[in-house]
Amino acid sequence: MNVHTLPVRSRTAVTGARTAVHDARWPQIVAALTALRTDGRHAVRIVDAECGAGTLLLQAAHHARALGFTAIEARGIDRSPPSIGRARAAANRAADPAIGVSFEVADLVVALQAEHDLPADIILCHGVPVQDWHPDAVLALRQAGRLVIDDQTASYARDVAA
Repeated sequence: MNVHTLPVRSRTAVTGARTAVHDARWPQIVAALTALRTDGRHAVRIVDAECGAGTLLLQAAHHARALGFTAIEARGIDRSPPSIGRARAAANRAADPAIGVSFEVADLVVALQAEHDLPADIILCHGVPVQDWHPDAVLALRQAGRLVIDDQTASYARDVAA
């Protein structure tokens, strides 16, 4: 094999980015980030509940950076240690000093309850529709963020005084 024909991967390239932009939630994520930036925001917090390998969260964080956000906090939560391991590895490959990324193995309700004091700007959900969640999980979710984007589109927005 000719090594000169191998693709060169950028240090800031996000593994799986093509998959992320084909996710049904991507248009709502782009719209939410664009609206926040248009409103003059320079910082954004994004939490991905059931983040899996973190592809969508990382792409959202890098898209926020491309829009001009200068401080991006991204937090991924999942119950699967192997998925979190893959997410951490992907985050290390796509490091950017303006993006703080953390991935953790945690119980979803407990992790979302920890977001209550400083709600995220955007919460991403995947899998089971929010309306089918256990009532405790729904309450934790609603208190954890200003905008929830799930597989069914933007399912719920909350007005939070800035």
